[in-house]
Formats: sequence, C-alpha cells, structure tokens
Amino acid sequence: MTLSMTGFGKSEITIDHFNINIEIRSLNSKFLDLSLKLPSIFKDLDLPLRKLIKEKVMRGKVELMIHYEKINQSNTISLNKEKIIKYHNDLKEIVNELDYKSDKDLIGYALKLPEIIQHSKEKLNDNSKSLLFSSVEKACEDLKKFRRNEGAALEKELTGYLNTILNNLHEVNSFENERLPKVKEKLKKAIDELNLKSEIDEKRLEQELIYYSEKLDLTEEKVRLKEHCIHFKETIKETNSGKKLGFITQEMGREINTLGSKANHIKIQKIVVNMKDELEKIKEQVLNIL
Repeated sequence: MTLSMTGFGKSEITIDHFNINIEIRSLNSKFLDLSLKLPSIFKDLDLPLRKLIKEKVMRGKVELMIHYEKINQSNTISLNKEKIIKYHNDLKEIVNELDYKSDKDLIGYALKLPEIIQHSKEKLNDNSKSLLFSSVEKACEDLKKFRRNEGAALEKELTGYLNTILNNLHEVNSFENERLPKVKEKLKKAIDELNLKSEIDEKRLEQELIYYSEKLDLTEEKVRLKEHCIHFKETIKETNSGKKLGFITQEMGREINTLGSKANHIKIQKIVVNMKDELEKIKEQVLNIL
C-alpha cells in the first residue's frame, strides 16, 4: 500500500469543562521530525504524545497542535480574600498615620492591586488523559486515511511515468539495428578518404567492427533498466517503501545514463533524454512516499 507523507488529520473531544481541538499535519522528510504545540495544561504529556505519534506516523515532518476552550470558567477564578484584607488594612493604617482625609472607598483601591484575582491551576486526571490520547490517536488515523488517498494518486502517477520509460525503451530497439552498419560505413568512408584501402586487412576491419558492436551493445542496460522498472512497480505496493524506491531510482538513473553514453545514435539519445525527464519526475514524487 502506497502512503504519501503529506497529510492532515483532526479530531475534537470534550473533557470535563474543556472543548479540545486536535490537528496534525505532515510533510515529507527523511526522518521523523516532530513538533508539538501544546497549551501549558498539557505540557506534562509531551513525551507520551511523542511516543504515540512516532508509533502511528513513523516518518515525515509532523506538527501536532492542540487548542482548547473552557466551557465553564466560574469554578477556576476566585478573589484572594487574604490579599484584599491585608491591602485594606495596610491602606487604612497609612491613611491614619498621614491623617489623610479621604472619602474614597479603600476596598476599591485594594481591588486594583496585584494578585487579587487568582486562577486555580487546571489539571487533567488519568481518565481525562486517556480520553485525550484516544482523541490524538483518532487524529493520527484521520491523517493516515489522508495519506492513503494521496498515496493512491501518487502510485497512479508514478506508474504512468514508468510506463513512459518502458515505452521509450521499446523504441530503442527499432533504431539499434541501424547503429552497427552505420559504424561500418563510417569506417570505410574514412579509409577511402585517406586512401588506405590497400593497406587495410578486411579481417582486421571485421574484428574492429566486432569490437565496436560489443562496446556499443545496449542489451545489458536495456535488460537491467526493464528489471528495475518491474522491481519499482512491485515495491511501490509495499508498506513504507519510500526509501527503497529512492534506491531503485538511482539504479534506473545509472542504466539510462549508460544507454546515453553508448548510444552513438541521435534518435536513441533523444529517447534517453525523454527517459531522463520522466525519471526526474519519478524522483521528485518518490520523496513524498512514506
């Protein structure tokens, strides 16, 4: 099964008095590059969340974001009575010492001073944490579904590029038989122009032609390139095949380059250029495969 490294997943859950939204997105990367953006209330869950995502996502540049809204804040905010009383008494003492006549309410001043409003620290119990992990896991599954859909499209696209290379490889056959007679004709023409015909041994000429035919023979390269294409098509259906496909494309590139260097035929070289163009498209897309 082909999986893309590009994907997006999300989930939503209500825990206690929190409405929590979870989003996870991924891009291509050679390794797992994981970034977590968590509110302070979830900071202690950083390591277990990383472990969970590593098991589910495996590879890619991954970003997890968790946002939350409080449904009911009434039980999290209160007045610091001790601070208010202390501020009021201190202010009253200062007013008396200065014999300051004021009709202002000292409580009003006290309420404006620091640390009057206190927020109770939010905590998640074990059951709430378990529910949060389940929701993160659900977002990861949503991401994997997205990756599968993208992977199916990638597989179709890559198969098209491979078929083009195989068709181009088949076209090479129609021009290959022309090559040796042309080499023979070129050698004879050079001999005639240099007036060396009387000095040339026909058997030696044939030996040279055999040497050139062996040196310029494309059979091995064509066979290996075809095998690499077949291997690619089989491997792309495997799970987590991205790195392996990258190695196969390197081998395909070597065979195509050798075909070009040995071609000695303008039409074959044009075909090789087309195959290189298709191979570059393959390499680009393979980077997105998990």
